[in-house]
Amino acid sequence: MTQPDPAPAKAPESLADQVGQATQAMELADPDAGASAVDRIVNKVAEVIGVTVLATIVLLVFANAVGRYLAASPIIWAEEVVIALIPWLAMTGVFLSVRRRQLINLEYFTANLPTNWRTPINLFVDIISAATFVHLAYYSFLYFSLFGNDVTTYLKLPTGWFTSAMLIGAVAVAVAFVVNGYRDLMARRSMPEADPQ
Repeated sequence: MTQPDPAPAKAPESLADQVGQATQAMELADPDAGASAVDRIVNKVAEVIGVTVLATIVLLVFANAVGRYLAASPIIWAEEVVIALIPWLAMTGVFLSVRRRQLINLEYFTANLPTNWRTPINLFVDIISAATFVHLAYYSFLYFSLFGNDVTTYLKLPTGWFTSAMLIGAVAVAVAFVVNGYRDLMARRSMPEADPQ
């Protein structure tokens, strides 16, 4: 009786495979894992707004392209709505990125600093970021005050419906930065003193 051949040895995974698996796991993970119920609700509402805006943009662009190239009958107001919705999409994305701490920041540099320096530097970055978005909100308010009653060319909708994204979004992002800074500060105060590294 012959012995069955042993199972072939599994080839070691390449670095590219390992990076691919880690990336896939990170992309499929729940971005709100460990978040409070209130945080999950706020993030879910922002997600729904963002997905709705993105789906509307995609459908309008697709429908306009089909109408233009297959039926020689474009949707004349589609581009107007798409351009007007882009600020809402952008501000929703920035808001979610700040809330989930997925916004590009100085983390790469601060990770190499002593532990006792990280919180003050991150807090400083949060304050400067919040101030920047308050500044943007102020100028968005001035723009909205001057031009918010103008109407769009085809649909005759007030442009303020669309430009208010910059005002509302900037205020929301500034608040998100302040909340992040406050939470970092409270977490740091509740930690036992660590020796500087």
